[in-house]
Amino acid sequence: MTSTDPPTFLSSLLGRYKNSAEQSRPFVTLTFAQSLDAKIAGRGGKQLILSGKESMVMTHWMRTMHDGILIGIGTALNDDPQLNARHLPANDSVPSTDGHNHPYSLPRPIILDTNLRFSSHSKLLKNYAEGKGRRPWLICAEPWDSSEKKEWLHRRTTLEKAGARTIVLENDHNTQDHLPIPSVLQTLHRLGILSVMVEGGAQIIRSFLSQIAAESTSSFVDTMIITVAPVFVGEDGISYNTVSGSASKMKHASTAMFGQDTVVGLIPTESVA
Repeated sequence: MTSTDPPTFLSSLLGRYKNSAEQSRPFVTLTFAQSLDAKIAGRGGKQLILSGKESMVMTHWMRTMHDGILIGIGTALNDDPQLNARHLPANDSVPSTDGHNHPYSLPRPIILDTNLRFSSHSKLLKNYAEGKGRRPWLICAEPWDSSEKKEWLHRRTTLEKAGARTIVLENDHNTQDHLPIPSVLQTLHRLGILSVMVEGGAQIIRSFLSQIAAESTSSFVDTMIITVAPVFVGEDGISYNTVSGSASKMKHASTAMFGQDTVVGLIPTESVA
């Protein structure tokens, strides 16, 4: 690996992704960092910096290898993330064609935000306005209660004026509080997102693990990449809680050390490595 190449660990796992035109969803990489006691966040969802420098760089390489990067609104509000590749080495030789001035290919930020709670002052929108990032997409749903619709429309207008694109799922796809993952992925695929990196938080991770566990969607996630930091968080931390049945649907593909962190790659059991 040179300073301007992604790690072989990632290339071997994600190089399996081919043109997804023949399927109805993007290729999905589910990835997160956890402690030794399987915690991914602090009390009340507070952000924890679990990854060391080396595995953080690996994660930023991973971002450049996907069309989109997906998080939930809880993570967006708690962490105010940038979802870019700022930790990668300087590379000014390749100009960007993604509508920003960053030399690497950046994924499209995608936030699952049913009720449009996203902040119009977020770093994602600030970076987009300054040419440092791509325009964020907010996937949402109109409220069932007509009394809430006026305020929802006001929030939508405010966020769109701030630079966000809102994508409203059809009513028959929606539940009261959560957006159905299959419909989200089908929508993204229609919009040209052929690969998506899912970074969390806990609720989003559980939603994807639930899909893995479902008998009819055993290949719903194409790759899992889990960074394990050599620390304990304790009982106040937030876990993603493995869904019963999901473990048997994934198998070990490879393991690598990045600094002090252990990074494990998993693929569906029916896949050929």
